[in-house]
Amino acid sequence: MKITYYGHACFGIETKGKHLLFDPFIRENELAKDVDVEKIPADYILLSHGHGDHVAEAEEIAKRTGSKIISNYEIVTWFGSKGVEGHPMNHGGKWSFDFGTVKYVNAVHSSVLPDGTYGGNPGGFVVWNEEGCFYFAGDTAVTYDMKLIPQLCPKLDFAILPLGDNFTMGVDEALLASDFIECDKIIGCHYDTFGYIMLEHKSAVNAFANRGKELILPTIGNPLKIN
Repeated sequence: MKITYYGHACFGIETKGKHLLFDPFIRENELAKDVDVEKIPADYILLSHGHGDHVAEAEEIAKRTGSKIISNYEIVTWFGSKGVEGHPMNHGGKWSFDFGTVKYVNAVHSSVLPDGTYGGNPGGFVVWNEEGCFYFAGDTAVTYDMKLIPQLCPKLDFAILPLGDNFTMGVDEALLASDFIECDKIIGCHYDTFGYIMLEHKSAVNAFANRGKELILPTIGNPLKIN
């Protein structure tokens, strides 16, 4: 799988010849000023919840690329009213797509769409195929429901977890979450974008290393390869 970080909680993941885009929020993120939104590829856009810092460019990219939105029923319906095709899901459900299986799992957060429309309950995604299995947590607190993931899904090769604290988990909670999901390779997100969520990078990496785990803090715009 090829992974590209576009800042905040936005990732592009290429797998089985398809481009998956998660939670696009780019133009209003000063840290992502060098990312060209018009060149971001997408076959599917997966949205964890409705907040503007996770859906900002979803409509634009979907209409440019013809990609399909995968999210909860409320968010897919909202984008459907704007002429964007989608596949609705809800907690506990899974679906087989042409790139692999997606399971929609619980997240503890809030959710409202940019115009104030109810955004349904927030969620995360576990995605797997022959190339591997990963968990995109979205914005969430640590929750005991994470313990269900190893019981219901294949073993995780990596997980994308928020680290910035204040609005989501911080480093200590993300460490606990990594135990719950039984995954030792973590990619961090949702940090440094705003004043509330600044991260001390070195201490965060060391905290994971001291527990025998790897924390990757990706560079915006640079691809990663996870074997």
